Amino acid sequence: MKILFACGGTAGHINPAIAIANYLKEKDPETEILFAGNPSGMESRIVPNAGYDFAPIRVLGIQRRLSLRNIKNNIKALWYLAGSSARAKEIIDGFKPDIVMGTGGYVSGPVVRKAALMGYKTIAMENNAFPGVTTKLLAKHVDKILLDVEESKKHLPEGKEYIVTGNPVRQEIFTEDRKAARDFYGIGERLCILSFGGSLGAQRLNEAVADLMAWHLAEKDFVHIHGSGSYYGPSYYYDMLKEKGIDAHEHPNLIIREYINDMPRCLAAADLVISRCGAITLAELKAAGRASVLIPSPNVAENHQYHNAMVLANHKAGVVIEEKDLTGELLAETVKELTENPEKLAELSKNAKALAVTDANERIREEIISLYER
Repeated sequence: MKILFACGGTAGHINPAIAIANYLKEKDPETEILFAGNPSGMESRIVPNAGYDFAPIRVLGIQRRLSLRNIKNNIKALWYLAGSSARAKEIIDGFKPDIVMGTGGYVSGPVVRKAALMGYKTIAMENNAFPGVTTKLLAKHVDKILLDVEESKKHLPEGKEYIVTGNPVRQEIFTEDRKAARDFYGIGERLCILSFGGSLGAQRLNEAVADLMAWHLAEKDFVHIHGSGSYYGPSYYYDMLKEKGIDAHEHPNLIIREYINDMPRCLAAADLVISRCGAITLAELKAAGRASVLIPSPNVAENHQYHNAMVLANHKAGVVIEEKDLTGELLAETVKELTENPEKLAELSKNAKALAVTDANERIREEIISLYER
């Protein structure tokens, strides 16, 4: 079987495809896999590092807010769009896949749509509780749409085949040893906080976490692992902490990185996670059974991160702070309340674990196989 994955833009679109690809290869090593994505996107680095071939295709998203920068972006996006169909056909003709699958990002649209128009079997995956524009557009063309949660169906057109599979999760999230992870970071019996604002980073979250660090360095003996994001490297973050009178280099309990490459280990080590609310992030929080403070990004299409977060909040599996309300003081108060109440922390963890779909990878594989065998 040969599968072409189209994905890109953020780790939340790329990692699901890699998780599926790894699982398919584990079950059938003869499976052939190719990824299509932007040559300037993070997929051009993450995919080859995962051991898969990568076919570049330039696609940009249209920015809705009017500004000189966005107007320039949109002109370039339209230019790329004009050539994307021909490039998608070139990739498809060269690989001749049995199935083309999109897992999100602007690149999914032209590749999966072109494959459908060429008569190839196609699947679109919607990771979020509130479906994105790409999924809504592809719904008219693809053979199957895979969903994370049942709630997504009400936002999509009727008359299509929707299958709730859950989101794919890296197997290491389930298997990583907690004691070994905590030993690796020298945590011991201390409480460990893990925080990140997504692969690109989030300024408001970064600022609030810096205030949180200032509080717990003064009052608590926590270990804190933080991913600042690719837009905000560690040097930027060290400077932010210096403004608060903190020299991060003097505090070994602070572990600050641009990108968290060992997320399974960090999740295994953590007691509390502070994060944005991308669908795959939440799937991994549930799989790991981690208590969380969730801060949805308001700068995403259809405010989908808020809808993602409220699924956990409604099941008492996470605490939500909207960015409009976010301050360092509120974040510190929330963390203080949770960490000084072990029963509450344990309840959030237990409820998160109960929401996990532990066999999502197998469910997705079964849908791929059933379409292949049609």
